[in-house]
Amino acid sequence: MGRVTARRKVIQIRDGVVSSRPDTLVAEEPLEIRLNGKPLAITMRTPGDDFPLAAGFLVSEGVLAHASDLQNIVYCAGATADGSNTYNVVDVRTTPGVVIPDITLERNVYTTSSCGLCGKASLDAVRTTTRWPISDAPPVRVEPDLLARLPDRLRAAQRVFDRTGGLHAAALFAEEGDLLDIREDVGRHNAVDKLVGRALQNGDLPLSRTILLVSGRASFELAQKAVMAGIPILAAVSAPSSLAVDLAAETGLTLIGFLRGTSMNVYAGEHRLTLRAAATQG
Repeated sequence: MGRVTARRKVIQIRDGVVSSRPDTLVAEEPLEIRLNGKPLAITMRTPGDDFPLAAGFLVSEGVLAHASDLQNIVYCAGATADGSNTYNVVDVRTTPGVVIPDITLERNVYTTSSCGLCGKASLDAVRTTTRWPISDAPPVRVEPDLLARLPDRLRAAQRVFDRTGGLHAAALFAEEGDLLDIREDVGRHNAVDKLVGRALQNGDLPLSRTILLVSGRASFELAQKAVMAGIPILAAVSAPSSLAVDLAAETGLTLIGFLRGTSMNVYAGEHRLTLRAAATQG
């Protein structure tokens, strides 16, 4: 099975001095996800938590919603010509009777570590297929000061990043600020899938009283995954995309970008934040 990190030789130049040394890199390998024996998607990921990754991906695709929907997940033996197991192919078996959305099996999806969907059709699809509309979720209110403390907690929990500097991270926090789970991956969307997939396996969906924090930007795809998992607040240390903001506005998701120190931009769903208006100048 592939490892989380790999060692490679590097030529290092520091102040004109050239030296050679081994460097620790984040591992990146393809993972093929099969659904009931049929190839569905390939994603480039950091090996590890492959089963939650596959389960979380299928939550965002509208296939899985409850732990009871999932019969099992296995690595596919004999996935190569010589019959060996690469641990890079998983097959997700749904419980008999689970209805598979037609759109899922009609397309063969290739996802990269930074890809996303686009267009009005995608906005409509997420809004109409989510099992847990955020607007119907229990009310959640958080203080901006609480949000400001979360990036440091996320960074402190990134164990593999400290060795490689090459991983995205996603973390789930309770509305009180407690860290519930964190996952790292070369792809930011994979890190979120690993969180959501683990929550599905533990029977914790919907995540209606949580905050999702991601270490990079907030793409449409990440907003989609938050909505499909019933997460009411998505915060990112970098910028959101325009389509992510549109999706947040349409679904009621609270979307926060540029969360750095005590500063942040609230792009949608400000009703979940306890805000104090600035005093007006006379």
